[in-house]
Amino acid sequence: MVKASALYIVIIITLVIALLCSAIIVSAYFYKLEYQKKFRYSQLHSNLNSGINILLASTDASFTSQKTVSLFSSDADSVSLQKIDWGIYEAGVVKAFIQKDTLYKSFSFASKIDSAKWTALYLIDQDRPFSLSGKTTIRGDAYIPKAGVQAAYIDGKAYEGDKRFIIGKKHDSKRLLPLLDESKLKSFEEYFTNTVGGDTVLMAKDSLQNSFLRPTHVVNFKKTPKIISNLRINGNIVLFSDTTITVDSTVVLKNVQIYARAIIVKSGFHGTCQLFATDSIRVEARCAFGYPSSLGVLRFHSSATSSPIRINVGQNTSFWGAIFTYDKTGSQMAPFITLQKNTKITGQVYSQGILELQDNTEIDGSVFTSRFIYRNTTTLFENYLINCTIDSRALSPYYLTGSLFPVSSKRKEVLQWLEGN
Repeated sequence: MVKASALYIVIIITLVIALLCSAIIVSAYFYKLEYQKKFRYSQLHSNLNSGINILLASTDASFTSQKTVSLFSSDADSVSLQKIDWGIYEAGVVKAFIQKDTLYKSFSFASKIDSAKWTALYLIDQDRPFSLSGKTTIRGDAYIPKAGVQAAYIDGKAYEGDKRFIIGKKHDSKRLLPLLDESKLKSFEEYFTNTVGGDTVLMAKDSLQNSFLRPTHVVNFKKTPKIISNLRINGNIVLFSDTTITVDSTVVLKNVQIYARAIIVKSGFHGTCQLFATDSIRVEARCAFGYPSSLGVLRFHSSATSSPIRINVGQNTSFWGAIFTYDKTGSQMAPFITLQKNTKITGQVYSQGILELQDNTEIDGSVFTSRFIYRNTTTLFENYLINCTIDSRALSPYYLTGSLFPVSSKRKEVLQWLEGN
């Protein structure tokens, strides 16, 4: 005869088996959910990368406003794409979504260097040679006047550099500089000539930040001169002025654009930004601009002032990016760029007019200019370089340039990841 306690044992064993079976079923269910989630996110990452590649390869103007694209003709594989003109560079926003799951990235992108057009120096031909003195070094291929290059003795300094003068291949330059990109110049002209709305007051106590996933935050000071100080400004923000904007050393800028008639950057400033003016940009001593930055003075209409457009970069300043001038008005007073003593530029300098390189100036990258000048206390010399370095080979092979410049190729790559999940 079976004891009654055996029934309890059977019930307990049954419950244990039931719990184990339930656990296996639940774990299988959650495993399936996680697998589907992982598969979905893997697909989202793939779609996100596809969207990024579409923006990098596309020249389609329709992406200037947000556009949804169905990948593989499937509503389940959808991406939202937007391209933003961001100074000399471009910014992109890509969102990939399946049902309620969304991945996004915002990034800036720029052009690869066209190696066939890249050069350490392009000096236009004005039927005269240019001269080197002191410890001047030019390393890389160069386009120079047919009259060639020669050594010179100035201010008690003889030429002490390489006997080849230019450490690289020499080519004959033309009478005009290779042109800047017309479509990019038009976008700059629109910025400067169209009436820009936005806030008229910089409403921030200590910091101002705006995501590239949101519309651009515009602050237009109009005709009020503005001194910006004790602020951190980051992201999708553009500052405008019809007169002068002064950026104090207490300001930290990151990925910000400034447009004004004149811009002054005070001594000791550190930041990454793009500054564009119609008359002048003055950078005082001991400033540091991170990559990717740009300084550009562009004049599309005759100025009320008779002064030439000008960029002046102060002593002991380091700058990573591009510096350029452009004058559409055909003024007889040529644009002027001055790089003061002990300044180091890593990137590009494009001077439609005159470029002055002072003592111990170093450019790791490329120079395009119509003329050089050197001046001492009594005399001004044209097409003379003294104690300067121009070295295209010192520039990183990963350096990317804006499509504005004549050395840019059609191939574009990601310059900087801005936001993402």
